[in-house]
Amino acid sequence: MTLHVGAARSTELRDKHPHTRGFRRGDDGLCKHVPASHSMGLSRRMLQGLGRDMGRLYLLDEDRAAAAKLGGAVNATHRWHLPGLSRCPTCSVTWAGAGHYYPGADLSQLPAMGEFVQARPEPFPEFRRLRELVRRFVPAGASLPPGTGLGPLEGTCRGELADIVWLDDVMLVHRGVHEELKASGLRGVEGYPTALRFRQKSPPELLELQLAPRGRLHSDCMPPDQPPSCLACGRFALRWPEQPILDGDTLPANVDLFRIGNFATRVVATERFVDAVCHLSLDGLTWREIPVRTSRAPGDEQRPSAARLRPGE
Repeated sequence: MTLHVGAARSTELRDKHPHTRGFRRGDDGLCKHVPASHSMGLSRRMLQGLGRDMGRLYLLDEDRAAAAKLGGAVNATHRWHLPGLSRCPTCSVTWAGAGHYYPGADLSQLPAMGEFVQARPEPFPEFRRLRELVRRFVPAGASLPPGTGLGPLEGTCRGELADIVWLDDVMLVHRGVHEELKASGLRGVEGYPTALRFRQKSPPELLELQLAPRGRLHSDCMPPDQPPSCLACGRFALRWPEQPILDGDTLPANVDLFRIGNFATRVVATERFVDAVCHLSLDGLTWREIPVRTSRAPGDEQRPSAARLRPGE
């Protein structure tokens, strides 16, 4: 069996779509075009007042149309990673996951650092031993499944990039963009340096956003015969549902950007985050509203009143 763990991921970043700049949210909740002098001249106080509660939630993705003419490319992987799991003693599956990345984890002073460089599957006892060695380098309570990426992204980057850059499910932002997002009062948008190599004379400084897996998909959007997570390794074999619904009882209240806990390759943003992106006229991003349902009120679902898609999607 071939197991790909920590293999270099690449994405071709295409045209910077001219119609995605200069948008702000109107009274109807949709992003509308405004002159650049208006959208870029907003005060930090105004941005900090956007969306004081969580409000609606949105699935994020790369704006491929906006990136179509850039011609830039990123090819990188994290410096260290947990090995994959070789034949779990409970579910018998050999696997490694995606969506769990901790770029702020610095293993450089760990004597066993070299054990986290080579991609390979390990038996469960050895995987568990290695996982415990790195636990002190990640946030308390962090999930550490097989294949977890650790430390900065290493690799190459060329060409012009969007304001928000996607490397598969990894979100990268320019340092200036990160400063604007932080100044807007957004929570959970911590950025960490990358170790990317550039050929141009004045390369951009890209940061990776460390997004914690929080919240869960609601069981109502899963097949009725969906198996539970493996009690030993935690593997949850779920296909992305056609009509995803978030479980409102599990959602975080203190962040504006997070990964879905039981489907960590998907990133969710609050209305505050989407408002800030609109007001700052940032490109590279699309979003669509995702419904929320609580177990306390079955069937009481917050449904999108209108599709909010990035222009050009």
